[in-house]
Amino acid sequence: MRVQCVICDEIEKIDSYCLQAKRLRNRRIHTYMCQSCHDRIEENTKRRLATGNFRFNRERKKEKHLS
Repeated sequence: MRVQCVICDEIEKIDSYCLQAKRLRNRRIHTYMCQSCHDRIEENTKRRLATGNFRFNRERKKEKHLS
């Protein structure tokens, strides 16, 4: 399967039967990002977190309360 990175527009081939290819086919909102772009974004995010001025807002899990 041919895929295109959403950031750098690089075209790569991935296995047509892998889980990532299935997600891209079945859920159109999922996008592909090449490994170099993924590593670059991960590195920049870690650098911003280390400064202390950047808050990483993760979804908070809601507790299930018995009614």
